[in-house]
Amino acid sequence: MALPVEEWGGSGWRGKETHKENLRCCLAVFACQISGRCSRKPHSGASFDEPPRSPEVALCFANRSAALFHLGHFEVCLEDIARAESHGYPDRLLPKVLLRKAECLLRLGRLQAATDTLTAVENKMTVDGIMTSPIHLTLLKKLNQLKTEIHEGRGCPEPSREAHADIQRESEMWEENGSISGASSSLSLNFNTERGRHLVASQNILPGQNLLKEKAFVSVLCPGEGDSLLLQDSSETVWDTQVTNADLYCHHCLKQLLASVPCCGCSYAKYCSQNCADVAWEQYHRTECPLGALLLILGVFCHVALRTVLLAGFSEVSRLVEWSHDDSNKDLCSAEAGDKHPSEALDTRTGTKGIPGCNDNGQYQSSYQAVFNLLPHVEKHSPEHKFLCMLSIVAICKKLQETGLEAAVLNRGSSTMGLEQKTYGKTSDELSPELMIIAEAMLRHVLQLQCNAQAVTVIVFSLSLESGDGAVVNKKPVRLATAFFPVLSLLNHSCSPNISVSFSGTVATVRASQPIPSGQEIFHCYGPHRCRMKVAERQQLLSQYFFECRCQACLDELESDVESVSMRNSFCCPSCQASMQGEEMLCCSNKACALSVSRERLSRRLLDLQQQMEKALELLRDSKADEAIRMLLKCQMDARNFLSPEHLLMGELEDHLAQIYATLGKWQEAARHLEKSIQLVEMHHGPSSVEMGHELFKLAQILFNGFAVSEALSTIQRAEEILSVHCGPQSTQIQELQEMKTCLLELPRSMLQRT
Repeated sequence: MALPVEEWGGSGWRGKETHKENLRCCLAVFACQISGRCSRKPHSGASFDEPPRSPEVALCFANRSAALFHLGHFEVCLEDIARAESHGYPDRLLPKVLLRKAECLLRLGRLQAATDTLTAVENKMTVDGIMTSPIHLTLLKKLNQLKTEIHEGRGCPEPSREAHADIQRESEMWEENGSISGASSSLSLNFNTERGRHLVASQNILPGQNLLKEKAFVSVLCPGEGDSLLLQDSSETVWDTQVTNADLYCHHCLKQLLASVPCCGCSYAKYCSQNCADVAWEQYHRTECPLGALLLILGVFCHVALRTVLLAGFSEVSRLVEWSHDDSNKDLCSAEAGDKHPSEALDTRTGTKGIPGCNDNGQYQSSYQAVFNLLPHVEKHSPEHKFLCMLSIVAICKKLQETGLEAAVLNRGSSTMGLEQKTYGKTSDELSPELMIIAEAMLRHVLQLQCNAQAVTVIVFSLSLESGDGAVVNKKPVRLATAFFPVLSLLNHSCSPNISVSFSGTVATVRASQPIPSGQEIFHCYGPHRCRMKVAERQQLLSQYFFECRCQACLDELESDVESVSMRNSFCCPSCQASMQGEEMLCCSNKACALSVSRERLSRRLLDLQQQMEKALELLRDSKADEAIRMLLKCQMDARNFLSPEHLLMGELEDHLAQIYATLGKWQEAARHLEKSIQLVEMHHGPSSVEMGHELFKLAQILFNGFAVSEALSTIQRAEEILSVHCGPQSTQIQELQEMKTCLLELPRSMLQRT
């Protein structure tokens, strides 16, 4: 469905702050339209160098440039205008788009380029010769206005402020490790049969210190679940567009999309720039594009496996597959799996040279060799699982053979295939020897991913739109992509980790979350955390990694009667509110009461309560805030009758109430409820946890919007101290906190004293 020509470029958008979110929704709509219009059936030799020219696509790009202009993204707006022109934008509408281009150049301070563009518009309008229509008169008025602004030098941007930039750069500086790529010199790589490859602190490490910065060897975007974006303030038409991760993030670098550049061969892959689109096409998407539907069906692990071998290249894949067939090299992997003593496998080699994945110089790099040497645990996967994986890989290889893409996979030109294409043509039931090598490597990678896949996650914050202040009212972690990080994979699991991992695009940054003394191992959490689950639940979830967790947190809980998490998330007596004890049948700990009730009954009651909370949030989404508040208050009363005061659900109820009051612009009420929620977050996760940092960030925004200056400043300071440790001083949240602090400190002294 195409929008009316340039309808979105009218002056009605100007100065309407309430339409900003609608503009962002429009960008998503335009992205879908452009992808659909740009896509064509892939064919041999398809290239980004020759985009299909289409007036409809040109109109979509021009319409999107209008939304970008009113959002203040002038550079990206210029890119879309250029795309519109390259796709054959209608000549009769060109003056309007060129005027927008001139205004962008003016806002960016490029006065000469803006003047040249206005001259081109003036010449164009003179040649057309029709200067009396209302549209042309409006354009002339705009043209003269821009001329005046250029002459007076108005519209030029102010010099950007770089406050704290030097401090941030200094705090992020570090001495890189000579043996482990991307790692700090404060780490060393060790190897033994019990722990396999692992990283250890070679010196004392402080909280917040950078330990590792690694770009993923390969990453594949997870489509994710669709979110409904509604264009509001429209009494006639409401568009409901399902937007997923695939529409919101670049398929190559994983950066958030503003104005996507679609693949010319399919309507799925989208990129943040033409450069990302070109690089992806050359490295892997040329091969993946015709297989898009099959890869989506088979799942992200198969997709990661294919992209891994495409990025590595057939020569390197073939070398390592052949190397893996050598019996002496199999001993290295057996040693790490615990089948041999390291001295038997590593012979007399010293240092890191004998450690699997290291190169001949003893360096462990973020390379395909390191990826290939991650443990596949072939003997521990079930036969059924291995059969399904093998079947999926064969399906991909057969498709490559049928579509004539084998040459591209093997990094050969089509002219060099000759005999192979004749022998293993489209009708062949057998894979070529080269594809058999590719299939073996892909199967290895699919099996590796169960234990070595790293989820690239982002924290997504939802905003309060009804209040108009853009306050954060909710947050949730979102799995953005699945990736191989060979150096990050060296970290062993602990249910009480000593590091935090954050992501920026395809780059993972590991920071110490607590003091780490020299000699202590660096621990990552694979998911099950001691603050969220009981030890039995953690052990069950960790079974997918083929080990029984023996971290200190698990040992402490198994060897003692400490059940902090279960006690905090326990039921209380519906009669006297004392704690309940037992397994299947729960008994009141108050001997004077001695009420008994089945765990199943209270669990059903808890489930019903959670469903009522979800209904309350649905009422909020339907703009029925008052009804949502009444329902949540009723849930709160019910919860107090059978849940312990420290139960996490009690905190969720307070958080949801804060969310609704923030939506209504009732900042004091929102802050009061959020502070109660934060008390429970601190109890469960600790005062210095990243969870506390995120909650304090929300509270800071609410206090900021409510002009509670002193409280906001103290909360900002606490949030900064925590988030700088876990996310680094250059994170988006830290930057926003600093902007809020600057704004508050610039208020008149009288207001600061009054608050």
